[in-house]
Parts: sequence; C-alpha cells; structure tokens
Amino acid sequence: MRKPYLLALLLALLFSMGAYAQNVVVKNNLLYDAALTPNLSLEMSLNRKQTFDLQIGLNPFGGKKDKERFQHLLIQPEWRYWTCERFNGWFIGVHALGGRYNIGNYKFPFDQLKKYRDHRYEGWFVGVGVGAGYQWVLSRRWSLEAELGVGNVYTDYDKYRCGLCGTKMESSHDYYFGLTKAAISLVYVIK
Repeated sequence: MRKPYLLALLLALLFSMGAYAQNVVVKNNLLYDAALTPNLSLEMSLNRKQTFDLQIGLNPFGGKKDKERFQHLLIQPEWRYWTCERFNGWFIGVHALGGRYNIGNYKFPFDQLKKYRDHRYEGWFVGVGVGAGYQWVLSRRWSLEAELGVGNVYTDYDKYRCGLCGTKMESSHDYYFGLTKAAISLVYVIK
C-alpha cells in the first residue's frame, strides 16, 4: 500500500527539478567503506542553491571478527542548502534516516553505544537530524566532501542473550541523541 505513494513522491520530485536535472552527482562515503559497509549516494540539483541527496548503505556481512555481528541497512535522504553554489563550498542540511540492524558483541569507535558489546540487538530505527559540510572541487568531474550531522533516533528492538545466538530476553525501544551522519565522500559529477 505504501509503494504507490513512495513512487508518486519520487516521480513528483524528479519532474519538479526541471532545467536543473542535468546536475547529478554520485558519491561514495569512504568512512562507511572503512566500516566494511558498501554505500552509494545520489545527489540531484533542485535549483541554484538547493540539492536533494539520497544515501544507501548496506552491510550484510557481519562484523570484523567471528563472534561480532554488525549487519544493517541505512537509508538517509537529505535536503541541502549551499551558501555559494550547489556542489561547491559550504552547505547545511536536514536529513532523515531509517533502516534495520542486527548487532552483537560489537565495540563502536570512541566507546559509543556500549550496550551492543554484551548482547545482540535486532530491530529497526528512524530519526531526523541536521548537518553541515564542505565540498572541495578537485577537477571538472571529481570532488571531495566532508559532513557531520547530529540528531535524534528512535529504535525498536529485540534483545538476545549473546552476540550470535541466544534466547530473546525482551522487546523494547530506545531514544538516541548524537552523531547521525559522518562522511568523507569521493564525489563524481555526472552531466
């Protein structure tokens, strides 16, 4: 039932771009690659100073070690306002995020999210946030982009006894406020 509405929204967005549709970039977040998560972003011009970015990341593989689990799917759309011109210089953005995860026995960088070390959590999440970044033009077709974002996330999950197996202990939900976007992206301009 939701698919027709989503398709209609995407088509309306594409048709509303008009003369600016020739400005499209494809990006890869190198920080996500370092976390062994294949990802891709597509960003389109809306007008001279606004763009719409859609990032998708998927890690179906597990963790770095045999007893770790870090599987997830992330979809993160973002509206951006550029202070100078699109795809060049400073920008601010408002993003949403959503997805599914299966995480256990996993230690996050900087000791964030400690609860994922001793149990396995399987569930879904949605959230919103704001971000800021900068894009450096390297050549006619290539750029480098950096962005940080913070926001709120709601998650609904089932908790299991151990990282890879175990009996379900409880179903619950949680709220998170903090880093919701971190990117150093290699950008390719399609014209």
